[in-house]
Amino acid sequence: MAKLEALLFDVDGTMADTEREGHRVAFNAAFAEAGLDWEWSEELYGKLLAVTGGKERIRFYLDRYNQDFDKPADLDDFIAGLHQSKTGHYNALMAEGRIPLRSGVQRLLQEARDQGFRLGIVTTTTPENVTALLDSTLGKEGSSWFEVIAAGDVVPAKKPAPDIYNWAMNQLGIDPDRCLALEDSHNGVLSVLSSGIRALVVTVNGYTRHENFDGATLILDHLGDPGAPCHAIHGDMQGREMVDLELLKRVHAQANG
Repeated sequence: MAKLEALLFDVDGTMADTEREGHRVAFNAAFAEAGLDWEWSEELYGKLLAVTGGKERIRFYLDRYNQDFDKPADLDDFIAGLHQSKTGHYNALMAEGRIPLRSGVQRLLQEARDQGFRLGIVTTTTPENVTALLDSTLGKEGSSWFEVIAAGDVVPAKKPAPDIYNWAMNQLGIDPDRCLALEDSHNGVLSVLSSGIRALVVTVNGYTRHENFDGATLILDHLGDPGAPCHAIHGDMQGREMVDLELLKRVHAQANG
């Protein structure tokens, strides 16, 4: 049986609850700055999360929820400009330390580093957003914790396509059966499983709790910390109150057995 060597982390919703009070707020700030009267409520944003990628999400909003908007001839450039502005507002929020890592994330990352595991990030958000989050939570050397950061438009097809995971594993020079992925959404699960990775831990959040996670080995409310135990929605925590590397090794063995 292949040995577990690498942990691959999604970012938004998995490492941190960035969507509701991070990306959504930043999108609204960018719209206001551009003189638009658009306002993405928490409820609407939950629906827009069906589409991965910020630029894709704006286009989906116009096609589905704001069809009366008079689209400019240079729509691609218009959307790209809005997204660039949104990224600036998001990074400003991160610099203020407004959004912490989810329970257990830093603890598990540190344990993995101490034991020589390879770490990667696999996300549809931009590299700038990843760096902003890591700098504000792990310090200025946070990005160096990860051997590969697969983010943004590094591949044309975003989740639920498997391309971003395939790209990350290619950069690492590693096979799917030596990886374990951590995700939070249905699209993320589809991306992972389509890439050939079978060891998958899902940590749900307010936006994704009721999504379909068929194929996940373990589904949790979070990863847990001392004094803040996590709870299994699906799968066996094997008597543990927190996710640690020993549990992940067993999850990996179960999925690849």
